Parts: sequence; C-alpha cells; structure tokens
Amino acid sequence: MVGERRPIAELPVDPSFLQLEESEKKFFKLWTGIDNEEELREHIIDITARAYKASDYPCIAGFTFTKSKIARVPVYDHILQLARERPGAILLDIGCCFGQDLRKAVTDGWPEENAIGSDLEPVFWEYGHQLFKTNPESFKAGFVAGDAFDPKMIKPQDPFYEPPTTPRPNDLRLLESLTPLQGHVSVIHASSLFHLFDEDEQIILAKRLASLLSPEPGSVICGRHRGTPVKTATSDLMDFLMVCHSPESWKELWDGQIFEKGKVRVDAVVSDDARSDLLRGRISMLNWSITRL
Repeated sequence: MVGERRPIAELPVDPSFLQLEESEKKFFKLWTGIDNEEELREHIIDITARAYKASDYPCIAGFTFTKSKIARVPVYDHILQLARERPGAILLDIGCCFGQDLRKAVTDGWPEENAIGSDLEPVFWEYGHQLFKTNPESFKAGFVAGDAFDPKMIKPQDPFYEPPTTPRPNDLRLLESLTPLQGHVSVIHASSLFHLFDEDEQIILAKRLASLLSPEPGSVICGRHRGTPVKTATSDLMDFLMVCHSPESWKELWDGQIFEKGKVRVDAVVSDDARSDLLRGRISMLNWSITRL
C-alpha cells in the first residue's frame, strides 16, 4: 500500500470471506470490547465496506487483514524478545493498513509508544481506529502517511553499519516522515507489500527499508508476500508483471545487493496459503526475514 496506486480487479466486499478463527475472535473482542460474536462480525463488515469504498485493495475486500501476518513470520518470537531485552526498540509496520499487526504485537508485549505504522494515506489509520474502537489517546502508536519512494518520506541513504549520529526520536507520534528513523528501527515488518511493485521498484523499496534498520545485531526486517519456488513473473492479479521471488533470489537480493555481503542472515521459505487468495485458490507465499549479524 506504499507507492503509486496500481489498478486492480474490482472485487466486492463479500461477508463470506470473513472467517475468524478462535484466536482472531479473541483478539478483536479484546480491542473492540464487543463480546457478542454476531455484533462483532457486523462491526467488522461495516468498517470494511466503508474502507473499501475509500480504497479498493484486495486485502480489504477479502478480510485478509483479520489474519495476523506479523505473528506468522518465523522470527516473531525473536521480535518479542527484542521488545523485552532492548530498551526503546522501535517497531515499524510499513504498509500497515488498519494497524492490525501493530496491535497484535502490542497485545503480545511490544510497548505501543515504541511502535509506528506507515501507509500511503491516513484514511487507513483512521479506519483502524474505528475498527478497533481506539483513538490517539488510547492507542499511542505513531503513524506517518506517505510514499516510501518519495525522498521526502525516506531520504536515500546507504544502510548503517555503525550507530547513526542522529538521535533516536523521542515521540514517534510527532514524526512527519520516516527519515528521522534511519538507523534506529529494530524491527521492520513489511507484509503484502513488495509484490505490489515491479522488480526495479522492489530494489528501491528494499534500499529505503534497509536505511531505516538499526545496525545493532539482531535487528530484523521481515514479512510475507507472494513468492514461488523459482523466481517468476505473473500478471494474474495485477495489470503489470508482478515479480515473485524465490527463496534463492530473495537471498541474493538482500545479501550482497542491498546489504554488504555477509552482514545479514536471510531466511526465506515458500509455503502454500489457502487463505490469501480472494479467488479461494491456493497461492504460494514467501515467508522471510533479514537479520543483522
């Protein structure tokens, strides 16, 4: 959801796509305060329908935002460990949509004042407050609206291999761009994002995110998006050739092109995901992490 909007196939908001597992019901009940499951379902459908009119992304129409992505990355336990052991560690969710993954991390122990989301338009964050029945006072995570490809949003900068000379921002809610975070972010979550762009744009986006990552060992960029066992290009859902990386090509990109060779560990695996495709078929997802050594 970051970068220039791409036309997509029009898809109606079909309530049958909303299928919450017990853990997901518990999560939404906790945040919304709605215990009645039918009322909860109606609430989620109502907000989703209104949000989809504002921005017709498939993840909204298909209710896939209800399925936590950050909790499904293999390094999630490591992320929560950083929250416990690294004072002031910052978590950035880029392409955050309604802020559902930030709220999941906060539920599991990440300090909300050290969490920040970013997406193309502020309307996503506003609908997130409506969806979870929060406000800026009750949910103190930061949010910055903007285009990650815009140098005013993230200044072009090589990755840091030494601590940055700039201070860590004290109040993430006051940020107007992500540039002040360069070299300060311990965890960057970027799910369902890279596959929205062509190959050259993916490289630019990777460089922008790499500039934000703290050089401290254990700092990590992670996510999940469409991938294939062998690198390929497809236009089955987009009006351009979507590059689907393989584990091998993803490793080659990050270890040697984005970061200096040997400075990061790249873990990537392809798995089938029956819940990610609005056509209810099975698609392959690349689950990945890039960890500072």
